[in-house]
Amino acid sequence: MRSEPNQAESTVASISRKLGTCLMLSAVALGISACSGEQAETRIVRIDGSSTVFPITEAVAEEFQITTRIKTTVGISGTGGGFKKFCRGEVDMTQASRPILHEEMEACKAAGIEYIELPIAYDALTVVINPQNDFVTSMTVDELKKMWGPEAQNVIKSWNQVNPAWPDRPLKLFGAGSDSGTFDYFTEAIMGKAKSSRGDFTASEDDNVIVKGVAGDIGAIGYFGFAYFAENQQAIKAVPIVAKAGGEAVSPSEENVRNGSYQPLSRPLFIYVNAASAEAPEVKSFVDYYLEHSTELIQEVKFIPLPDNEVTAVIEHWQARKTGTGFGGEPEVGVKIEDLLKRI
Repeated sequence: MRSEPNQAESTVASISRKLGTCLMLSAVALGISACSGEQAETRIVRIDGSSTVFPITEAVAEEFQITTRIKTTVGISGTGGGFKKFCRGEVDMTQASRPILHEEMEACKAAGIEYIELPIAYDALTVVINPQNDFVTSMTVDELKKMWGPEAQNVIKSWNQVNPAWPDRPLKLFGAGSDSGTFDYFTEAIMGKAKSSRGDFTASEDDNVIVKGVAGDIGAIGYFGFAYFAENQQAIKAVPIVAKAGGEAVSPSEENVRNGSYQPLSRPLFIYVNAASAEAPEVKSFVDYYLEHSTELIQEVKFIPLPDNEVTAVIEHWQARKTGTGFGGEPEVGVKIEDLLKRI
C-alpha cells in the first residue's frame, strides 16, 4: 500500500509544480520549446550578408529583440558570402547591397530555396579622399574608370596619370572586397561590367579599414556606402561626381539620391527572405517589424529611407509573399523601386 506523503514531501511537490508552471510560461513568453525531457531551444532569426546593410539590420534587430525577446543573429560575410549561406539554407535572411546574380539564383534553385526580394533603403555609394587633398574638387566617371579599370593595374600609379592637372603623387587605392555587393555595383556603374577592376588595391569587407586607409594618406582614395562617410566626415572627404561629359558635379546626399541627380552611384539596398522561413512566426514577425519600423532607424544610421509610397508597395509585396527577383541576374544602375516590384 502506498503511504500518504508527509508535509515536507507535499511542500517539495508543490514547489516543483509551481516551478514547472513558471518554466512553461517563461518558455511560451520567450518562444522556447520545452517538451517533456527535451532541451529548451530559443527561437532564432538567422541573418547574414552585406556589411553596407548591416547597420540597418543591426539597428532593427536590437529594437526587435527588446520588443519581442526573440533572438536574432546578424553576420557580416559580404553580399556574396551571405548569398552563399542563404542558398545553402544556413540563414533565414540575407542582406544585400546589390541584387541576386545568375549563379546565386541557380544555387538557390538547385537547393530548392525560393526567396522574397525586398528593397529596404537607398544608398549613395560614395567616393572619398583624404581631407588634406586640395587638388581634387570633383571626378568624372571616365576618370574613375581610368583609375580603377583592369587595364590600370600596375600602370596607373600616380594621380597625374589620371588627370595631368593633378600632382605627381602616389595613388593609394582602397575598395570593397570581391564578395561585396558594393564592389559589384561600383564596377558595374563605373566600368560597365560587374567585377571588372584592377586587383592591386587594398580590398576589405570591413568599411572601417577603408576609412582608416584613406584618412591616413593624402594620396589615398576609396569608396563605400554613404553611411560610413556620414559617420566619418571629420576623417575623410566626399568627391562630387560628374556623370556625363559637360555635366555638373553632384555630391552624394539624400536629396540628390531622391531627385535622381546623383548618378550612376545611387542604388537600392535589399533583404532577401527564404520563402520557407517566412512561414515561421519569428521570421514573419521580424520582417513585419523591419518593414514597418525601419524608416526612422534607417535615418538614424545615415541611410536614405524609401518614400512612403515605395514603403507601402514593398509591404504589399511582402504580404503577398511574391517570390523571385525583379532583376535578370545582373546589377542594374538607376532602377526605381516601384518599377522593380512590378516586374515580379
